[in-house]
Parts: sequence; C-alpha cells; structure tokens
Amino acid sequence: MVEQANPTSASHVAPQADHADVSKTVIQKIAQLRAWVFLAALLVVFELWARIDFGGTFVGSSFNWRSVAIFAVAPLLLAIGQTFVIISGGIDLSAGFIMGLAAVVAAHAINMLGVYMPLPIAMVLGICIAVAAAVIPGTINGLLISQLKVPPFIGTLGMFGVARGSAFLLAGGTTVPVKNSYLAELGNGQVLGLPYLVIVAAIVVVVMHYLLSQTRFGQHNYAIGANAQAARRAGVDIKRHLLRLYILSAICAGIGGALYAARFTAGAAQAGEPLLLDSVAAVVIGGASLFGGSGTIVGTIAGALVIAVIQYGLVFMNVEPFWQFIAVGVVIIISVLIDQAQRRFSGAKQDE
Repeated sequence: MVEQANPTSASHVAPQADHADVSKTVIQKIAQLRAWVFLAALLVVFELWARIDFGGTFVGSSFNWRSVAIFAVAPLLLAIGQTFVIISGGIDLSAGFIMGLAAVVAAHAINMLGVYMPLPIAMVLGICIAVAAAVIPGTINGLLISQLKVPPFIGTLGMFGVARGSAFLLAGGTTVPVKNSYLAELGNGQVLGLPYLVIVAAIVVVVMHYLLSQTRFGQHNYAIGANAQAARRAGVDIKRHLLRLYILSAICAGIGGALYAARFTAGAAQAGEPLLLDSVAAVVIGGASLFGGSGTIVGTIAGALVIAVIQYGLVFMNVEPFWQFIAVGVVIIISVLIDQAQRRFSGAKQDE
C-alpha cells in the first residue's frame, strides 16, 4: 500500500517557513530604513549627552533644529542631484566645484546687475545666471558620458578640475563679496520660524521627489541603473537620459551655490569642496546602492540629516571638529556593509 503523507507534519513546516519569511522581510525593512535608525540613535545619544554634560536638551531646542536644517541645506541639494546619478549607476565628482563656480558667478552677476536695476530683480536674475552657468559643465559631463562613453568617474573627475580652476580664476583666487540686502535676507532671514534657505530647499526636494517617483524619467532612471541593456531593449533612449541626468545634477549644484552666496553674502570657489563627500555619503546612508538601481529622495533627506546632526551635534557638545570626519566615515562604512549584506541576502533568496 502507498503511504499517505502525514498532514500533521506538513502543517508544522509551513508556519515555520512563513515565520522565517516574515523575519527576513523585517530585517530587509530595517536595512532599507537604516538612515532613520541612525538618525534616531544619534538624537538619543546627543540628548543624553546634553542632559548629562550640562543639564540641557538637544532635541527639545527649536534653535538646534533650525541650525541642523541650515547645516543640511547645501549637502542635501548636492545629494539630490547625486541621488539621480547614483541610481543610474554613475557618480558626479564635479558637483562640489560646480557649486563653487555657481556661487562665484552669482556674486559677480548680482553685483553687476545691482548697478543697473532694482536689487530684488538683480538678485533673481543673478541666481538664474548662476544656475545657467552650472548647466554648462553639467552638459559637458553628460556629453562625455553619454556620447563619448567616458566612465562617469573619470569624466566628472576631469570636470572637477576644470570647474575648480574656472571658479578660482573667476574669483581672482579670493572670495567675492555681494552687496545686496535682499540676497542677505534670503540667506539669513526667516518666516514663521522657518529659514528661507530651508523653504527653498524643501521646494526643490518636493519637485525632485515627484520627478523621481512619479514620472517616466524617474522610472527610466531606475531601469538604467538596474540593467542598462534591458532598458535599452525596452526602448529607453539611454544617451539622451544620461545627458539630462548630469544637467539635472548640475542644476542642483547651481542652486546650492546660489544659496551659499545668499547665506554668506559672498561667492567662494571652494564653497562645495568639503560637501562632495557629504553629498555622496547622504545618498549611501539614505539607502541607495553604489551599484545603481535603488535609492529614494526621502532616504537621501534622512542621510543628509544624519550628517547634519553629527556635524552640528559635535559642535554643540564642544567636540573638536575633526571628529566629524571620523563619525561620518564610520556611518558610511556601516551603511555600505549593510548594503552589501542586503544584496547578498537578496541574491541568496532569489537563488532559492
């Protein structure tokens, strides 16, 4: 006689498998939300530190939150452009000095236009000219990578040097002060407790989030990063997309440069130099993979906040600023390790 399967034993195996799948799903969710986990942990640490060290509060201070938000504006704007580029499988090493070039152009343009027209109009036109100037190196990056097949690392590294030299030449090797009260108000004023800089950055973030998550351009970006050959077979014009992509990154850097000039009422060629690492770090900490195909604007926001909290928190606690580099570096390494583990785990799950 043929033995019948024991239904009792089978019923014990299925729940165990379901429980394992649920556990794996939870672990994956935590890995995807690692930036928010880092941010929460940092806030707890700094809050405890503040209460123990001087009996004050870190999280409960509105001044601290405004300062963190202002700290986050410039690296976040660079990181927004980097998010699009990294999702596509590329990288933009020139963004920092494109930002510096835009800051210098904004300073010169606003000063010159202010002689011939009202200051508010001079400010708006000067910012537009600065962003337009940033589009030039962005377009060259896009053409090098899309048409001439130059690797993104090499192409943008070359533009890093070109933009850097151009910015310093245009600035005469020094900072360019801006005499425009409306620009100073944009950079240092606030409304209803919110700094104008943060409001402008929030508008850019909302627009870019919509572009990445709700448009065909964003879906094509994910497709190219996940599998460029498959995207090409599906009819995606990869050359045209990459050109637009690096122009978009340059526009974000240009806006960052203009807001830098507003905040400090001066343009400086080195404005974005220390922010390049922060911009890439914000994207990686936010959950994007350097291999392409994954990442979100919301995650990048969390990553930028993590970096800003580290930088401002250590200053707030009167710690030597050099520890900022160590702290950010450690968070980057942990994020990359989590990303690698997540990729191996996903691959193993697919193989099963």
